[in-house]
Amino acid sequence: MSLSAMRKETSSPVSPSKAAPAVRMVEVGAEHAGQRLDNYLVRLCKGVPKTHIYKAIRGGEVRVNKGRISADYRVAEGDMVRIPPLRLPDPGAPRPVPGAEFPVVFEDDSLLVVDKPAGVAVHGGSGVSFGVIEQLRAARPDAKFLELVHRLDRETSGLLMVAKKRSALLALHAMLREGKGDKHYLALVEGDWVNDRQHIKLGLSKWTTQSGERRVKVDPDGQSAHTIVTLKRRFGDYSLVDAELRTGRTHQIRVHLAASGFPIVGDDKYGHDEVRAHFARLGFGRMFLHAHQLTLNHPVTGEPLTLTAELPPACLKILKQLESA
Repeated sequence: MSLSAMRKETSSPVSPSKAAPAVRMVEVGAEHAGQRLDNYLVRLCKGVPKTHIYKAIRGGEVRVNKGRISADYRVAEGDMVRIPPLRLPDPGAPRPVPGAEFPVVFEDDSLLVVDKPAGVAVHGGSGVSFGVIEQLRAARPDAKFLELVHRLDRETSGLLMVAKKRSALLALHAMLREGKGDKHYLALVEGDWVNDRQHIKLGLSKWTTQSGERRVKVDPDGQSAHTIVTLKRRFGDYSLVDAELRTGRTHQIRVHLAASGFPIVGDDKYGHDEVRAHFARLGFGRMFLHAHQLTLNHPVTGEPLTLTAELPPACLKILKQLESA
């Protein structure tokens, strides 16, 4: 079955009376070399539930170079993949991912950087059916490769990098591991920030609450984490700060600021409920954390890039309210 035929089935599910789809043989291109087989099939068989794909792999219906293979096999350029007939969801199944585009800050053949709004997950999982990456793939069905370079928390807005080539993805991952490039966030915190510039170096470790929620805490034996905080402006009982990530741990900025006595306004995990409720009454119902600026070399050309996403209107509005209070 062709990709176009499968896309048609997404809007009009297969009925028993229609002809059964045929086996396909697909050659892996260079742009997908190194990708896990299950992820490769999810991309290729748009709309087919993952459970159907894993069942086909376990049952030996999916084959690579005529041999049975596991889901975690990483495909290589030139591999011939046998794809069996795979049915799309029943009419009562969840809707396909709705395609969506997001404000583009930078784009070329290798890299896409978007300005992610608050309240949107970067990917599906943990109770979220889909996120930015799934919506971008749905909106760009002809894109051969789209993969997240890093993550942002659901309530964090701002710059999000998406690789359009595997070579770019690997290069960017290497840069992030080696601490190359600068990532700056703007945060409104509780309290009067004292120092103009302060280094926070506190180890972090993950833990799980009794309800199963993932959290992060300061732990001397945890992973090393380094944040540089610079005061931008004072607003009485609150301060606008720039947080520069020197490492990229989960919830790093949120935990470092909270542990220093300056939790982020609106943070539902590490902030104060009464402050969040106060700002909600003012019309501000999100966490004030925004990925503001990104400076790095282009992963393919090496060209220096400085990318900026200005504060969203909701953040600017609440700052004006604080200024006039």
